[in-house]
Amino acid sequence: MSSSNNITAFLNFLAFMCSIPIIASGTWLASNPDNECIHWLRWPVVFIGIAIMLVSLTGFIGAYWKKEGLLGVYLVCMALLIVLLLVLLVLAFVVTGPTGAYMVPGRAYSDYRLEGFSYWLRDHIVGPDNWGNIRACLADSAICSKLNNHYVTAEQFFAVDLSPIQSGCCKPPTICGYQYMNPTLWINPTNAIVDVDCSIWNNDPNQLCYNCDSCKGGLLGNLRKEWKKSNLILIITLVILISVYLIGCCAYKNTLTKSNSKGKK
Repeated sequence: MSSSNNITAFLNFLAFMCSIPIIASGTWLASNPDNECIHWLRWPVVFIGIAIMLVSLTGFIGAYWKKEGLLGVYLVCMALLIVLLLVLLVLAFVVTGPTGAYMVPGRAYSDYRLEGFSYWLRDHIVGPDNWGNIRACLADSAICSKLNNHYVTAEQFFAVDLSPIQSGCCKPPTICGYQYMNPTLWINPTNAIVDVDCSIWNNDPNQLCYNCDSCKGGLLGNLRKEWKKSNLILIITLVILISVYLIGCCAYKNTLTKSNSKGKK
């Protein structure tokens, strides 16, 4: 009768230990400078990791010491946590789904088209209601200005693998045919009507391509790149939590049975 309790206690101890790398990966996502302008997507992995840590600790104590009340609270919290993790995983797959990135001949970096990303991302992340604040945050950040400290010649710049945000926001789209002067200064477009972003580009450090669709695409491309690294951790965590939850249900049933047996005696 106590075997499921012991297994539940052991698995919850492992889940408690696994929550540490989850919190670490979430902290990395949140602290990455490229994510500083999307506040509500910065912390969910951290919160999930902390929740797993607390719920696993509750499950360990309840199973190891056969505390019926704690096991009941644990099972309810674990069910809610599994639902939240499923929602987060669905969000992660939406973020890492279609990509608007496309290779540019003679360049180490990719350019970005907003239309290549999912409608949900375009509507909820870089839609009109949100983009004003994100754009202001990007303009105040050092994401683009720091490029001038590292690259001087066009050859150097074209050979670097820019981040999606740097490629989409800090330079005009390659298709426009602007001439390179420095990473944030470009002149003489030769094909200005080929893309609407070509006429939006501005050499003003506070403007650049922050109003461009390519900048919005670069932001989504950056989210896709970084959240993709978290998908495997989320999937493994979900499988473990479901397994622990099922065994926890057996432990709770056994604890109730033992309590009822003592009551009849």
